[in-house]
Amino acid sequence: MTSKNDYVVAIDLGTTKIVALVGKLESNGRLKIVAHSKTESTGVKRGMVQNIDETVKAIETVVADVKNKTGLEFNEVYVGIAGQHIKGIKNRGLINLEAYDSEVSKEDVKRLIDDMYKIPLEPGDKILHVLPQSFMVDNEVGIKNPVGISGRRLEGNFHIVVGQVAAMKNIEKCIERAGLSVRDLMLEPLASARAVLTEDEMEAGVALVDIGGGTTDLAIFHEGIVRHTAVIPFGGNVVTEDIKKGCSILQRQAEQLKVQFGSAIGDAAPSDKIVTIPGISGREPKEIRFSSLAHIIQCRMEEIIDHLAYQIANSGYGDMLNAGIVITGGGSQLKDLSQLFTLHTGYDVRIGRPNINTVANTDNEMNSPMHATGIGLMLLGFEDMIKREEEEEKAKAKVVEAPAPEEHLEPTLDEIAPKPVKPMKTKSIKESSFIQKIKQNIGDLFSDDDISFDQKS
Repeated sequence: MTSKNDYVVAIDLGTTKIVALVGKLESNGRLKIVAHSKTESTGVKRGMVQNIDETVKAIETVVADVKNKTGLEFNEVYVGIAGQHIKGIKNRGLINLEAYDSEVSKEDVKRLIDDMYKIPLEPGDKILHVLPQSFMVDNEVGIKNPVGISGRRLEGNFHIVVGQVAAMKNIEKCIERAGLSVRDLMLEPLASARAVLTEDEMEAGVALVDIGGGTTDLAIFHEGIVRHTAVIPFGGNVVTEDIKKGCSILQRQAEQLKVQFGSAIGDAAPSDKIVTIPGISGREPKEIRFSSLAHIIQCRMEEIIDHLAYQIANSGYGDMLNAGIVITGGGSQLKDLSQLFTLHTGYDVRIGRPNINTVANTDNEMNSPMHATGIGLMLLGFEDMIKREEEEEKAKAKVVEAPAPEEHLEPTLDEIAPKPVKPMKTKSIKESSFIQKIKQNIGDLFSDDDISFDQKS
């Protein structure tokens, strides 16, 4: 019988859409998307909830839909968070170990990371993620995993993701009013990266750019570690707004023009092709050239790329992006966008789709870049679930029942009576040493140090 614990539910609160996804981890380690539902988002702007009631209504709609499709009842969900309030800071921590010959343990690393959550912040801010960069044990620097290394002092460099408490509370309030609870809030660019990047790209150095409706999110990886994160308050909706104003048409017409006929490079669009837009309330229709439309789009996208280029340069890893840039999200599907990125940044660029080696799904819609964040939230959710289960089993294994007190019995007469003393046998020094060595080895085989608990995840 299938348990609800076999599933993970993720909710992507976007500016243009709200998506609920239910996933199941298969025996081969791949994620299977069991059900998904999407509805229009009208209460979220630039990654932040601005209308509680509308957002709650949208969440209830998609949640009811996936429950109906799967027949599952659940109350915990993983939710993404973004917005211009998100920022990253660098910090360094230090703890002393118990003795000079102590080995660094997982508990020591956890204690150092926990200390980072206690650093002073600006009023109204809260730490979302603490991402280790490197560790140092005594004078040995550049250590990725310090567990098992002997030393007296453990230091670490961290990238800390910070957001506004009010923004987090508003998201949690919407989820709770929809009858659910937030299992964990996760930074959206990290979720998108989990869905579309390969291990080789993260090792070589890559910048993940997630172009959403309200924001453009950036995450830089090098040597498999998150090095820099940023959120730019511009996305696909700003491009649509520019088209609306530049062509004097309705919002829905501008969005349709962008999706069907738009291009990110003005010179690449044909100047002899024209699209006709129906007039408002019987007025004369409007004719818009493809080239004019493309130049409007290019101007705004160049501004977004300039902001990204600044963040990449400011991170200090601009010269280490050997795998270039991967763009994903709904805005990445704009025609000729990858070429525009290459022209302005000089990096190799590809479109990021959910990794087929990770996600097993037959629905072509879910292989779209626009669902990278939702799928990434599910993957991170499974990792979090497995980690918590392992910690719970480890905690249970440490609980050892105290031995029952020995029953006190009165000694018998035979026990009290003195025993005859046997004559002592003499052995040569060589024989005695050999037998002692065997006894010592046998003792080592059954020493308490060799007894360990067999933990199964």
